[in-house]
Amino acid sequence: MRILVFSDSHGSTYKMRTAIMNHPEADMIIHLGDGERDFTALDEEIAGRRTVQVCGNCDFYSMLPDNEFITAAGKKILCTHGHSELVKHGTGVLINKAQRMGAHIALYGHTHQSVTDYIDGLYVMNPGAMMNGEYGAIDITPNGIMLLKMKI
Repeated sequence: MRILVFSDSHGSTYKMRTAIMNHPEADMIIHLGDGERDFTALDEEIAGRRTVQVCGNCDFYSMLPDNEFITAAGKKILCTHGHSELVKHGTGVLINKAQRMGAHIALYGHTHQSVTDYIDGLYVMNPGAMMNGEYGAIDITPNGIMLLKMKI
């Protein structure tokens, strides 16, 4: 299973559209906030794929949740923008929260800096800022989980 992960698009619908078109094999697309309107503008490109969206600190008047806890290909994934977990000051709160929930993967945005890490049995990813052409991909296979940094 391939999952595309976007965050902080801040108006960059063209870059998201390009990334989606470059990955027709993607089964799921996750947007981690700061671009709610951008993501909803991609109706045609995301049709037929599972999508997940959370609210970012710049998604004013959003009705989206701050966090989503999902299961994909048998793996539990915490999706958050990260501002509520204070990720600009480190990932300790995020990692603690994800571990308490039994997550295999923790996804966050907010900092505009891409990160792929493996900490105490938890895969951690920040896809970077889509406005800068940065995004992520997650491959979940019978052999394991792979976090990939991508750039347009």
